[in-house]
Amino acid sequence: MAGKILIVDDVATNRIVLKVKLSGARYETVQASTGEEALRLIAQEAPDLVLLDVHLPDMNGIEICRKLKSEGTTAHLPVIVITASPDRETRLAALQAGADEFFVKPFDELVLLARLRSLLRARETDEELRLRDSTCRDLGFAEAPAAFPTPARIALIAESRAAAIGWKAMLAQFMPSDQLLPCTREEALAAAVEDPAPDAYVIAADLDRPGEGLRLMSELRSRASSRHAVICIAVRDAARETAAVALDLGASDLLPAKLGEAATAEEAALRLRAQIARKRTLDQQRARVADGLRLAVLDPLTGLYNRRYAMPHLARMAERARVTGRHYAVMVLDIDRFKSVNDTWGHAAGDAVLVELAQRLTANLRQVDLIARIGGEEFLIAMPETTLDAARVAAERLRRVMEETPIPLPGGQDRISVTVSIGLALGGGEPDADPIDDLISRADYALLDSKAEGRNQVKVFQLPAA
Repeated sequence: MAGKILIVDDVATNRIVLKVKLSGARYETVQASTGEEALRLIAQEAPDLVLLDVHLPDMNGIEICRKLKSEGTTAHLPVIVITASPDRETRLAALQAGADEFFVKPFDELVLLARLRSLLRARETDEELRLRDSTCRDLGFAEAPAAFPTPARIALIAESRAAAIGWKAMLAQFMPSDQLLPCTREEALAAAVEDPAPDAYVIAADLDRPGEGLRLMSELRSRASSRHAVICIAVRDAARETAAVALDLGASDLLPAKLGEAATAEEAALRLRAQIARKRTLDQQRARVADGLRLAVLDPLTGLYNRRYAMPHLARMAERARVTGRHYAVMVLDIDRFKSVNDTWGHAAGDAVLVELAQRLTANLRQVDLIARIGGEEFLIAMPETTLDAARVAAERLRRVMEETPIPLPGGQDRISVTVSIGLALGGGEPDADPIDDLISRADYALLDSKAEGRNQVKVFQLPAA
């Protein structure tokens, strides 16, 4: 099934008609005839969306919507308010209560189903981000402090600049704190790469040609800088197919085409504010997830990758070498007599040595090379598509850059000389190459040889003679 939808209507015929329409589109339906029954079924059945009639025998549908949107467990549940009353006051009240959409009976099945698909896609995205966000919190990554709300930047792209200026004049009455930017198509695309980029775009469905606004929306959705922006399409009432296509192509919402009129501009402002608020919540969640993942795979002191990241990355490198038949090199690097640095100069000096080493490794290796801190003073380096001779040259270079330049200690007055020992092993080159754990063990054996023979040298693992 495509999703579970709760139909709330006190007229049985209306519920049956909606059930038939939705079942034909492969939706599972649940029905309620009263507000009390609807609230009970929401708790029991956990629907993915609610179709909610305004006029119910025991309570007002708009009040139910407001209640759902105010409670944490149901705040993100999409709600479409439906009614036979087309008056503007009811429409605005529903949107102010948090309704995601408002339809007047009899509604167009094509647009209704497109809106359902749009809202359920958005819900799936919301749920995935919230799940990842909660996982990061469970792992102990602190929630970022809430940012102070800032005025939104909204690009307005109408059939003409004069029309866009008219949109701005009318929307400004209801969004006085936000920055409204009349744009041409070309200016909108250029604004997408500015810093900051617009939070939202309002685009007329038909610009120079019919459907040109939808093509502009697709262009914006394809670009990383504007992929997550709010994009609302202004559609004429009779353009049902255009409205459905806009939603299926990724429009955040549909707005009335006559945005230069006060009656429609107020509704448009409500819809825009709701979409921008949702975008900012999702942006914060994306940022927290990205920060959490970064913290999960990076060593906090050196900024290098940690073992958690290094091992699966090395496994992918090995698999690629198996497919291509090329070699890759693994080094295990250890700081010589690191304990004496801590004992003599203190742990702050030891941290300074680790940070400086990380910086020198990064500066003297390729971007494609993996550098990870896998222990206290132990580092793992993996070099894809590398010959043994090239890897040995790289390892000797790393050894020299540590030996030749003393490291300044905190305070800037003292400098200490630090050397490193390196063990090197070569992998890949054949379909049945040894597993990565064996390769790392070989590099470790080579490292032990380097330590045993006086430190500050590179040793290459050699298979025992037969």
